[in-house]
Amino acid sequence: MKILVLNAGSSSQKSCLYEITGDVSKEPTHPLWEAKVDWTHRQGMAQIEVKTANCELLEEIPVDSRQQIMAHVLDTLWQGSQKVISQPSEIDVVGHRVVHGGEKYHESVVITEEVKNAIADLATLAPEHNPVNLEGIEAIEEHLGAVTQVAVFDTAFHARMPDAAAIYPGPYEWVDQGIRRYGFHGISHQYCAGRAAQILGKDLASLRLINCHLGNGCSLAAIQNGRSIDTTMGFTPLDGLMMGSRSGAVDPSILIHLLRQSDYTADKLNNVLNRASGLRGISGISNDMREVKRAMSEGNSRAQLAWDMFIHRLRFYIGAMIPSLGGLDALVFTAGIGENDLDVRAAACEAFAFLGLKIDPEKNRHKPVDIDIATPDSTVRVLVIHTQEDWAIALECWRLH
Repeated sequence: MKILVLNAGSSSQKSCLYEITGDVSKEPTHPLWEAKVDWTHRQGMAQIEVKTANCELLEEIPVDSRQQIMAHVLDTLWQGSQKVISQPSEIDVVGHRVVHGGEKYHESVVITEEVKNAIADLATLAPEHNPVNLEGIEAIEEHLGAVTQVAVFDTAFHARMPDAAAIYPGPYEWVDQGIRRYGFHGISHQYCAGRAAQILGKDLASLRLINCHLGNGCSLAAIQNGRSIDTTMGFTPLDGLMMGSRSGAVDPSILIHLLRQSDYTADKLNNVLNRASGLRGISGISNDMREVKRAMSEGNSRAQLAWDMFIHRLRFYIGAMIPSLGGLDALVFTAGIGENDLDVRAAACEAFAFLGLKIDPEKNRHKPVDIDIATPDSTVRVLVIHTQEDWAIALECWRLH
């Protein structure tokens, strides 16, 4: 079965074509074809990168519309030197990452008009993501016709969290208004939980996990019996940990205070919290942890503060989740920072030495991928896992088709 995956964001879009022929319980397979579109590389231009086993293409073309760019990218599947199939009809199913499924969608679904309408309605909760997810669905309808499409929701993994974790302590009317903790990065958290069980040779249902998805966006998930029982992102992806350019949790009274200032509007506040806070806002350098660390090594005090705050909040939230799990069997690091920054992993783990958690400095140092970096006598396993959201989406398509 050939499965096309579209993972669309506000500033970029990733696409992959997988061929699944056998046992899907094994390690992920490499895609036959990968494409990435960067909408922000240069104003009015889209940068397109296409990779196959035998070919690599990098080009820039003017942006008339997203639909036109997406059609151009799809054409490379069966045209030109990068083609990997002979005709569009070879694609059996198309899977889409959809950021927000609200309270209605607790699992992946085959896309119908009703589902499309629901994704559009939920754009009020994910205005930067659900509309572009819907654009991808409509582009496939236009370019590939009646192929089966599947929506894989980023919120679904967290949809059955206990009410005590999901409901905010405001007026109860908020519950009826759909104001609750939805959580995000669910596709990544679910994938990493299953992969952790594989690596450890354990039944997932027996494991108490904290998964640390640390990238430009950051979130933790407490996972028990294979299910999310708590997570740090909330009604939107703004809550919880300090992130690249997002603030994470702040005292709500700060927002009220700022809105009472004459020059503050809701839009300005939204921009400050989502784009001018976090590592970028504190360091004044960048939302990229690598740039912050470089400045820190040169003695930049604000970069040092940004690092210290990031680690403090990461430790704080890890510690806060352990009681809900009743202990901890494994701590998992994933995504751009989690997979690549040995200092972040070491600093986070150092705080939990009192639990008997110990990491092997050599294993931590040598770019670990899908391995346990804890010492043999550590009471908690520590895993570094390369998250593969696209493969997880492909598996959901395989399951539903």
